[in-house]
This record gives sequence, structure tokens and C-alpha cells, in this order.
Amino acid sequence: MSGSQNYINHVALVLDASSSMSHLSSKVVEVADQQIAYLARRSRELDQETRVTVYVFADKVECVIYDKDVLRMPSLKQLYRVGGMTALLAAALKSQRELAQTAQLYGDHSFLTFVLTDGQENVSHRCPDAPDGNPRELVRAVAEMIRTQEDNWTLAVLVPDQMGRREAMQCGFPKDNIAIWDATSTQGLEEAGQVIRQATENFMVGRAQGIRGSRAVFSTGAEAVNKDTIKAAGLTPVDASKYQLVPVTREAAIRDWVVECGHTYRTGGAFYQLSKSEKVQARKRIAVLEKKTDRVYTGPEARALLGLPDVEVRVKPDHNDDFTIFVQSTSVNRKLIPNTRLLLML
Repeated sequence: MSGSQNYINHVALVLDASSSMSHLSSKVVEVADQQIAYLARRSRELDQETRVTVYVFADKVECVIYDKDVLRMPSLKQLYRVGGMTALLAAALKSQRELAQTAQLYGDHSFLTFVLTDGQENVSHRCPDAPDGNPRELVRAVAEMIRTQEDNWTLAVLVPDQMGRREAMQCGFPKDNIAIWDATSTQGLEEAGQVIRQATENFMVGRAQGIRGSRAVFSTGAEAVNKDTIKAAGLTPVDASKYQLVPVTREAAIRDWVVECGHTYRTGGAFYQLSKSEKVQARKRIAVLEKKTDRVYTGPEARALLGLPDVEVRVKPDHNDDFTIFVQSTSVNRKLIPNTRLLLML
């Protein structure tokens, strides 16, 4: 790619507008508008062109905004109306088929789609946007479409529960591109918005390093954190004399354990191992440990590697044979978990 070619991102939101979303409808608009404002800001900061498409689906699938410059986007207030059933598969098919007709001339184009639903598919087989009519054929059509998408296409879905996750996997969605959100409350939707923002950040930072698409947008596992992505993010190892790894053998408060092990506790100098899903604040530093060598990587690029935006988000530790994530602690009484390690910056 010649240096003069620009990065052009085509980001699509495919939003469930079935009747069951009615208690969340004003929050959907707010979260979508926030996402668009965030995209506009990051596009300017990273000098990437971003074009936004919005689909809404209930009994049928409707494109309400098509490939519009993110800096000129209206609010979705007038465009999001709820009522009807859930044509989820038809929405996935129609959005991807129509976006595939977008011209990809003169530039490095990449497509990122988020589908948000609060329920299971139940009406696509009667939907004019899904030609095959037979529910089983539909599942096959979606799986085949995802399987054959080019490497500059990323399709992710947020579902309300494990059953939705199973269905999404049957339809061919990569498992690390499926996230579960709490569809019962506005708080759950707010958190879903943060997950989307985090995944978008990951995507846009990756774009700047030449990554064109992802099958692990919601992951801290091996697909997201590995030798290649660490190198692409520009992370360099910390000098081995600047840190120490301390085993945690019993439950203890972080400051007590550091002192008990003969070290001085400095606020912000200790990083705990991420071992369960938890919220990570905007200012918290991240470190990545290579298990084989005990080499540690840190710096602002480590947050970018995980796609952490500059707001508080929930991060979960996915299975990764080669790398472990550590999070900076700024409290004195964080409970350490036995059989993990503590990273001390000296």
C-alpha cells in the first residue's frame, strides 16, 4: 500500500428494534450517539476516515443511515423506533451483503459491524430480506457468508445470554466476536456500549498498524495478545532489573503482602494478575507478561493492545497459554488471589 492511500473504516451498527427493546429505546439512542461521537473523535486523532451505516431490525430490516461521514452524523433520535419481532439473521445477511457493494477504490478499506440484540431469532424466515425462507437454510447462509468474508471484514454480535451465544456460534460468528450483555437494564446497555467502544478502539489502533480485520474483537486471549500483536503495538520489554515477580501463596491485602515479602509498597508500583472479569479505570496502567521468559511489556501501548478506551471498562481474562495480563493497583487493600503472581515495579 502506498503511503498516500488513506485508511477508510466502514463501521455499521445493526440494532434490534423489536418490541422487547422498548424499555431501553431512549438508552439505545444515547449509547449509539455516544459511540458515534467517540468514533468521530478517534477518527480525527488517528487521521482515519470513518463512514457509519446504521440498520434497525424488527419484523423487517431497514437501513436508516448508509455510509455517512462520521463527522456529519445526525442523532438516531428520529430514526430508532421499536415494535415487532426479531429478524436477527436477516439483519446480519442484509447488512453484510449491502455493505459488500460499497466501492473499495483508492484507500485501505476495512469493515466493522456490531449487531446488538436482546433476544433470539424468530421471524427472518418470513422476512423479504432473507430469500431462503427456511430457518435452517438461513443459519447456513449466514455461516457461509461469515466463512467467506475477506480479511478486511469484522462482524461481531452482542447477545443477552448463553443461549444467544450458542445460536450465534451455530451461525458461524467467531467465538471471540460474541459478547454477552445484560439486556434487562439501562446499566447493562451502558456496559454494552463500553464493550463496543473498547472493541472499536482495538480495531482502530490495529488499523494504524496495518491490521485489516479481527476474529477476536472481544478477547484478551491468544488471538488478541500474542507475539505478533505485541510487536505490531510497538511494545518493548521492560529492563529485567526494573521489576520483580512475587508469588501470591494466600489471600492477602496487596500492601500487606508486599511488605510481608520484604519490599516497600509504593502506590501504583504493584500490578495484580487479572484473574477474573473486572472493571479497569481509564488511568490504570496495564502490563503484559510472557509466561515462558517472564519478560514484561508495559506502557500506553499495552492499553491499546487490549483496546482499552479512555473510560472505565470491564475486562475479562480469556484463556492464553503464552501471556498474562497485569493491572496496576492504586489501592492498599486490594485482595490478592492465591496461586497468582504480583508484578512489582522497582
